[in-house]
Amino acid sequence: MRGQRRMEDIDNMEILNKSKTGRKERPIKVVQFGEGNFLRAFVDYMIDIANEKGTFDGDIVLIKPIEFGNLDMFHKQDCQYTVSLRGNVDGEGKIINRVVTSVADAVDTFNEYEKYMSLAEIDTLRFVVSNTTEAGIVFDDTDKFELNPPKTFPGKLTKFLYHRFETFKGDLSKGLVMLPVELIDDNGIMLKKCVMQFIDLWGLSAEFKKWVEDACIFTATLVDRIVTGYPRATEQEEWEKLGYEDHIMVTGEPFALWVIESDKDISKEFDLPGAGLPVVFTDDHHPYKQRKVRILNGAHTSFVLASWLCGNDIVRQSMEDEDIRNFMNKTIFDEVIPTLTLPEDELKAFAGEVVNRFNNPYVDHALLAISLNSVSKWRARCLPSLLGYVDKFGKLPAHMTFSIAALMAFYTGTEIRDGALIGHRDGQEYNVKDDMPVLEFFRDNSGKDTRSFVTAYLGREDFHGQDLNKVPGLTDAVTAYLDDIKTNGMRAALCRIS
Repeated sequence: MRGQRRMEDIDNMEILNKSKTGRKERPIKVVQFGEGNFLRAFVDYMIDIANEKGTFDGDIVLIKPIEFGNLDMFHKQDCQYTVSLRGNVDGEGKIINRVVTSVADAVDTFNEYEKYMSLAEIDTLRFVVSNTTEAGIVFDDTDKFELNPPKTFPGKLTKFLYHRFETFKGDLSKGLVMLPVELIDDNGIMLKKCVMQFIDLWGLSAEFKKWVEDACIFTATLVDRIVTGYPRATEQEEWEKLGYEDHIMVTGEPFALWVIESDKDISKEFDLPGAGLPVVFTDDHHPYKQRKVRILNGAHTSFVLASWLCGNDIVRQSMEDEDIRNFMNKTIFDEVIPTLTLPEDELKAFAGEVVNRFNNPYVDHALLAISLNSVSKWRARCLPSLLGYVDKFGKLPAHMTFSIAALMAFYTGTEIRDGALIGHRDGQEYNVKDDMPVLEFFRDNSGKDTRSFVTAYLGREDFHGQDLNKVPGLTDAVTAYLDDIKTNGMRAALCRIS
């Protein structure tokens, strides 16, 4: 009876909408290309808090920039939704729920084209946020101004800006601030470059080009928050706890960071820090990106393969494994942080937060998922730290060097099946996934004697951008570590340097 009553309660629940939230209408200040989980749990969440705290007074209109999918559930819920942040806060696991009311509407660029373009006519509009994936900021010379809308995101934005320019007759006060969060280097710089290319391709006026240059601001940004999305597997339980149905709720971790670099100061009109939010305005975002890539991503890449071969399956298990955690801490604090340029106290605080995030009790982050494309990841995330350490101290960083041997041990296999190299852990198969030339190299070389294997791998300039055998002592050190792993097992070898 109790279970039946619970199902009846869920069946009778009301869906979340503005009649339940009592949403306050605010001027439209933001249009957002992308309605996905990340933007809603990051940007829209922050703006909602800033609205509440009184440091920003503006609503957002979501723009669906692609043909696939629909906005039916957004309209059914009046764009009201819950963000549920789950993770360690002040040393204990917490769930923090917030109903976000900062989104006023959601518009389909293809099926509501006229409505979409009319957004450019809104007097109060000031900001354009985007997350169109890493492939979204591209220039395509086959895109056309006459399309409604143009097919690329920069093409859509160029035509949108042109309509605003014409509507307000070139008024310099009506320029927009672009806040792209796509995960590419110098995202705002690349977006502006694409817009300027479309202006030239489409033969738009010199006056419009000057308006974009003088009135509009293209920021480069760095964003950081793990967003785990809609809790599909537990949705009924979630609704029961919330007391309403929410089909577009989104879950993520409490940690967040938004670094915004711009040529002109926008901190007063986009005052999210005034609401206590983790937003940093700077004239150079690169040190923050370097910190994230080398500490957060570099830590992942340097320990996960060794951790897998030590018998762990997820990141949290790795943090509960004293040997792995000790290895990771020494990698970060003794070898990575000394090569970075930000103040040491900032770096150590960030590193401490990284460890806290890895130990999130609500996220089961699979090591095999992180292992995807580890060869190119190691080059981008770990190699700069290794070379920086050698350059600064004149010797090899032991833990970062060991991570090369761990990678080679993980990638050891003689068979490629269904696009994956077959590795073995404790007699059980696992799939190593990477680009085919990488997998073919390991298939053809991992059975050789250790020194030949190491020399061949370190010598692949297409993998590393250079011949790493030229780094003094590296070939000998990796060979010794890999021999130790082969002879005594991963854990014993790892503990010997930790």
